[in-house]
Amino acid sequence: MKILILGSGAREYSIARAILNEKEDHELFFMPGNGATNNLGTNINIKDYNELAAFAQQNNIDLTIVGPEAPLVDGVVDIFKSLNLTIFGPTKQAAKLEGSKVYMKNFLAKYNIPTARYIETSSLEDAFKFTNSLKTPIVVKADGLCGGKGVIIAQTHDEAKVAISEMLSGKSFGNAGLKVIVEEFLDGYELSMFAVCDGDDFILLPAAQDHKRLQDGDKGPNTGGMGAYAPTPLVDEELYQKVKDRIIRPTLDGMKKEKAPFEGVLFIGIMVVKGEPITLEFNVRFGDPECEILMPLMTSSVSDMFYKAATNRLSEINVEFSKQFAVGVVMASENYPYGSSTPAEIIVDDVNHEIIEKYTHISYAGVSLEDGVLYADGGRVLVCIGLGDSIKEARDRAYMRCGQVHFAGKKLRTDIAYQALQK
Repeated sequence: MKILILGSGAREYSIARAILNEKEDHELFFMPGNGATNNLGTNINIKDYNELAAFAQQNNIDLTIVGPEAPLVDGVVDIFKSLNLTIFGPTKQAAKLEGSKVYMKNFLAKYNIPTARYIETSSLEDAFKFTNSLKTPIVVKADGLCGGKGVIIAQTHDEAKVAISEMLSGKSFGNAGLKVIVEEFLDGYELSMFAVCDGDDFILLPAAQDHKRLQDGDKGPNTGGMGAYAPTPLVDEELYQKVKDRIIRPTLDGMKKEKAPFEGVLFIGIMVVKGEPITLEFNVRFGDPECEILMPLMTSSVSDMFYKAATNRLSEINVEFSKQFAVGVVMASENYPYGSSTPAEIIVDDVNHEIIEKYTHISYAGVSLEDGVLYADGGRVLVCIGLGDSIKEARDRAYMRCGQVHFAGKKLRTDIAYQALQK
């Protein structure tokens, strides 16, 4: 198959890597890709979606996979489908589940899908009044896309009101914050769950846990994610079934009623409170870094799963996973997430250790290639992934791989998967 992957991060790198590990022969293209993806396929630079669709037509692309949320919210799937091109991802209307947190919360309420008590408003007065009715901490969310950073957990009423004021004034997140959601804080443990959907059917992948905070012990500012592990032992079959019955099935049925059938990845942020799954948020694509740990656990064909989902034929396949665990550790640049960093040369030691060679790998993100030298460009630079028969073994192997990667100012957490290991 000829496959086009949209995106430039470690998520897209990991999808490509998993596809290339299959027995079938695939040719990959990336738009735009990064400095390491050209080792896996061909990077192209066509930013206009209509021109990109024309490229896919002219080059007989069999399947396009959309990695990040922005092209989905912008309607790239609609453009490709109008030309009868096979593309994996939700339409512009269905992508509103991520593109607008207000739309998402109102959808959850309409179809009786468990979620936190909330108000959505552009009125400072109404937001403050609702804030006063809540116990602290209080959650404040910007309506639109904010690169995973549009959620504030305020520890006091005054802090919540400052966050609301700065969002509604446009100071915090520009137009993305001109409508806000204020909601009750749920006390439990958080999970990332991913359902691959074809509009009618779905396949629920193993649950993962992400680490959003910058520093060890979940301290510091929120980030796009500093590491993750899967599957988590915090989920049993009963909880998986509750998520299927109470969240995913009513969501797919509801989206059909809204005349926006959901195809692609439904990423459900869940808070488990006293054994009950409550929906925190929906995203409409794989999480990053969760994707990087789920892809190497798949033992069935990754490309076939994407293709069958994109052609409404998920019922025809069984998706299978190994019994191993995966841990991913993000290595970020010096000034992440506060600002840009000076490009730094990446040096990766030669692997002479059989365990590292066999059970670890690197997925690249914020990197560029100049004269054959790989540079860390800023942001999240790469993810070191380890596999093992236990979470501890996978974690230890991921950190062994981290020890082989060097660049000026590298930043990483040293406690990924601590929640599972302290149980």
